[in-house]
Amino acid sequence: MSANSAPLTLRALLGDYPNTLALKRGEIGSSIVRFDFADVKTPNHAFKDVVRHQKFDVAELAIVTYLQAKAHGKPLVLLPAVVVGNLPHPLLAYNAERGRVSPSDLSGRRVGIRAYSVTTAAWIRGILQNDYGVDLDSIRWVTFEDAHVAEYHDPATAERAPAGKQLLAMLLNGEIDAAVVGGADLKDPRLQPVIANPSAASQEWCRRYQATPINHMVVVKESLSKSNPEAVREIFRLLHETKRAAPPAAKGLDPLQFGVEANRRSLELIIEYSVQQRLIPRRFEVDELFDDVTRVLGG
Repeated sequence: MSANSAPLTLRALLGDYPNTLALKRGEIGSSIVRFDFADVKTPNHAFKDVVRHQKFDVAELAIVTYLQAKAHGKPLVLLPAVVVGNLPHPLLAYNAERGRVSPSDLSGRRVGIRAYSVTTAAWIRGILQNDYGVDLDSIRWVTFEDAHVAEYHDPATAERAPAGKQLLAMLLNGEIDAAVVGGADLKDPRLQPVIANPSAASQEWCRRYQATPINHMVVVKESLSKSNPEAVREIFRLLHETKRAAPPAAKGLDPLQFGVEANRRSLELIIEYSVQQRLIPRRFEVDELFDDVTRVLGG
């Protein structure tokens, strides 16, 4: 790009997080690219547009959605940049007014999840199966939405909630026995974690596996990476810079990692869990998720 060239304008989907705000507010800029940010308050509401219609040049995307998109040949490339990560152990909850529910109690029970392919649910199922010996096929998974990737179909153990029903109301009413809920829902004292001492359990999980659960990473159109690698490298630089400009993370492991090696173990685990749960048809190698441009970013 010559010194007199205008920045390349990219249609972008990125949530308002402490680690993205400097970029979204224009406090961090570039002479190479500029972003036309979609006015979407909840980015996952637009994930179908990302994978089904390639509506965005650059977008955050749930990692399981990306794995499914890659499995079905969607022209997207992963950047080794995590923008959302959380510890899932506290988010599987039951209604304490209706009696204690532990992982060993889940067989034969009904567990609510927004969609079967939701990344947080995939992490939780992987933890239940691999760390608590839970038979996932013994559970009835009550869902409310279909997958972002149209080609994926839920397993026989999943059933759709009746039209008009809400996950939290079903949990409180006893129509389901447990549910994967949002962090804000946990303010309700009736909701208690299925996994006991979830904060300690999650920290121990991270130490044991040497990983942090990834939720959303960033993708770009394959055509952009092929035609303008400089722009892709600049996107990564800007994402990294805006993350560094954010307030320091709370004490503990930082899930918002940059670079393939920093994320390798976490990606290996979510790939393994996704294969176990038949979310994807085969086990990807981590390096397959990137192309020659994005694989070396942050290295």
